[in-house]
Amino acid sequence: MKPFVFIISVVFLLLSALPAPAQKSTHNFEVAKNLDIFNALYRELDLYYVDTLDAKKNIDNALAYMLEMLDPYTEYYPEEETSSLQELTTGKYAGIGTMVGYSETHHRCIISKPYAGMPAAQAGLLPGDIILAIDGEDIAPLENPTEERISDYTANVSEKLRGEAGITLELKVKRAETNKTFTFKLVRRNILMPSVSLAAMVTDSIGYIGLTQFIEGTSNEIRRALVELKQLGARSLILDLRNNPGGVMEEAVKTVNLFIPRGREVVSTRGKVKELNAVYKTQIDPQDPDIPLIVLTNEQSASAAEITSGALQDYDRALIMGRRTYGKGLVQQSRELPYKTLLKLTTAKYYIPSGRCVQAYEFKDGVPLHLPDSLSREFRTAAGRPVRGGGGVKPDVELPADSLPNLLIYLEHSTQLFDYCVHYRAHHAHIAKPTEFRLSEEEYADFCLFMKQNNFSYDRQSLHLLKSLRRMAEFEGYATEAQAELDALEKKLQHNADYDFHRWEAEIRRVVEGAIIENYYYDAGREEYLLQTDKTVQQAVEMMHNRKLMHKLLSGEPDA
Repeated sequence: MKPFVFIISVVFLLLSALPAPAQKSTHNFEVAKNLDIFNALYRELDLYYVDTLDAKKNIDNALAYMLEMLDPYTEYYPEEETSSLQELTTGKYAGIGTMVGYSETHHRCIISKPYAGMPAAQAGLLPGDIILAIDGEDIAPLENPTEERISDYTANVSEKLRGEAGITLELKVKRAETNKTFTFKLVRRNILMPSVSLAAMVTDSIGYIGLTQFIEGTSNEIRRALVELKQLGARSLILDLRNNPGGVMEEAVKTVNLFIPRGREVVSTRGKVKELNAVYKTQIDPQDPDIPLIVLTNEQSASAAEITSGALQDYDRALIMGRRTYGKGLVQQSRELPYKTLLKLTTAKYYIPSGRCVQAYEFKDGVPLHLPDSLSREFRTAAGRPVRGGGGVKPDVELPADSLPNLLIYLEHSTQLFDYCVHYRAHHAHIAKPTEFRLSEEEYADFCLFMKQNNFSYDRQSLHLLKSLRRMAEFEGYATEAQAELDALEKKLQHNADYDFHRWEAEIRRVVEGAIIENYYYDAGREEYLLQTDKTVQQAVEMMHNRKLMHKLLSGEPDA
């Protein structure tokens, strides 16, 4: 045994042998002792180190390093960033309602995404508009841009657009495609980002609600959407929690309460401080305790989204379809620190009604690792169906993810696609409604040419694998022998945008058409368009039509 490990083991055994009060006293002494050492060390550095120390930078770095050793959700917020935490939990801020981006072409900030119904959109600001001045103050182009400088520059401009609600803001912009200059007068207002991205009918009798987050008021949004869908004829519901990172736990409880009776436990929290442990139950009569319900999840469904899907599964109230959820079963609380700073820290784990905790047992490079079924503990739903712990909520019906090329990921996040949408909007004042819009063959060809002329590039997995094969061949001594074949293969795998844009045309069209639609009809329009070809939603619709199978899966009836 290594000496360090041996010493730690001995200390642990000695501490374990102490009575509980003695252990606590020893712990408190160690905390005080090490804080004294840290304070004394920094005081000596500040007094005698050859250069003047930047106290804020050094202490912030020390805090960040310490918190990195814990979980990814325990974070320190300096005074200037505390408002961002409030925005995350409430979805509210005061401003003009737009995202701000950075244009590498113009070295300036641009309007990247105005939100529907907000001051920026209502005034007529468009994606791609270049910000020239705010309240008469010129916003100069960024010189010597680096990643850090771009981030600070964009944050500074974004902050200038925000302010007290009711105050008028003057914004001067240049429209990229026409070079015309416009000055807008906008009144800042409280901006509330909605949780429901889309509420629509997918058939004559099946409603769909897409949910992007859990913030204050989320359950009321769902309640209103459900009422509207039922007025349109919805007799069953698909609740989409895919890519929903969660948020406010209480809103998850209220969302579950829309579908299950009063007085049922939804989640409990258990941590080191027993006084903070709590059990959260449904408080009111449900909105609709009987409507057939399917919940969609994937690996990006986390936190409150896992409470919602897991609790509905544990009560056999909804059929869960899709892919296993992320595995975030930790509860965070905000604690005020001196000088208006905040600490958001993990205080407990949460447990859903069957007794399981969905927290992944380990994270590697930010990716959760789940225990295999053979090693995880079995729990039971209200109807006696077996469900397992070990991390995340495992769907009742698992649906594999589509295998798509890297090309689509690079395309969706490329500046070239954004620029093409700006270009398209400048030449088309109106387009068909989201369910009907399609690029013509000529327009798709123009898009391909635009991307080529603007040097769109992307990684190809086949070339990455070829590089790995070359390294392995060299390691095993076959590099020289296989040189000609590997060179020939590399030539065939060279970047060929023309081939790829033809090979993946249907998938590329979906990305491009969705992006264009968002420029005219905002997020809801894009969601409505994508819903038409969403394979997972289509499979959920098929399942909803097979009530006999749904009942069998939810009741846990054995196969005949």
